[in-house]
Amino acid sequence: MYRVHHRLLGFAALVLPALAQAQQAASRPDWTPSVVREVPLLGDGEAPPAPARDKPHWRLNFVREVRFVSNNEAIRDRAANVKGLRLEVDVESHHLYAIDGADTLRSATVATASDGTLTFGGRSWHFQTPRGVRTVLAKERDPVWTPPEWHYAEVALEYGLRLRHLSRGQKVQVSDGTLLLAKGKEVGVIAPGDSQFVPLVLDEHIVFDSTLYIPPAGTKHRTMRGELGHYRLKLGNGIQIHGTPYANTIGASVTHGCVRMSDADIEWLYQNVPVGTKVYLY
Repeated sequence: MYRVHHRLLGFAALVLPALAQAQQAASRPDWTPSVVREVPLLGDGEAPPAPARDKPHWRLNFVREVRFVSNNEAIRDRAANVKGLRLEVDVESHHLYAIDGADTLRSATVATASDGTLTFGGRSWHFQTPRGVRTVLAKERDPVWTPPEWHYAEVALEYGLRLRHLSRGQKVQVSDGTLLLAKGKEVGVIAPGDSQFVPLVLDEHIVFDSTLYIPPAGTKHRTMRGELGHYRLKLGNGIQIHGTPYANTIGASVTHGCVRMSDADIEWLYQNVPVGTKVYLY
């Protein structure tokens, strides 16, 4: 048996083929046309020549001039028309703004999603900071993270481990005879020839026989403290604005969808941005 401490693991780096990114970007309906005006091919004030008998009649041709407006630009324009407090996140530029009317109250560099895809065990996860309009649904101090399955897949891929779910009531016997099981809100072991249940250490991955076990939801071992910094603003569907212990990632495309901020910046948001505030991501 051996255990892998999650703080030593960090997050597995994803090497993303540029071609895959380009194909994905090309497939997104990010552009919608809007007609601006019709412009004659002839110069201003110039009349078409008179038709000649031995030639086909001249015809005034029109070319349609089209301006394309991206969905992201539409969201940016929508945010600009808001009179009250709002948050704006420029995803590609890694920047967040807290704006009240025409006044910028706070400008902060942030980390956003890698726009990469993780594939493991026949499943795939794409990590993208979603564009659109969201709402601050809740705020938390010292938040506790419940790692999604992609986190365990990422760790297993990085360390060459198999991946297996541990269900409640299930007893797994490992190679040395130890029984691994979830009991109540804890995951623990029963040594060979013994009947005493011993909880495993928290904040460590559970690895036996080159297999990483995913703890059941609701157990203490399915939570991690400190990974989200000291504060978070929940935007729904797993998307959050939160702090991070990895300060060197701020300003980069490295997250799995969330917006990461420095300690000082996320604390300012926690103290000054109320629940119900709109967040515009473009």
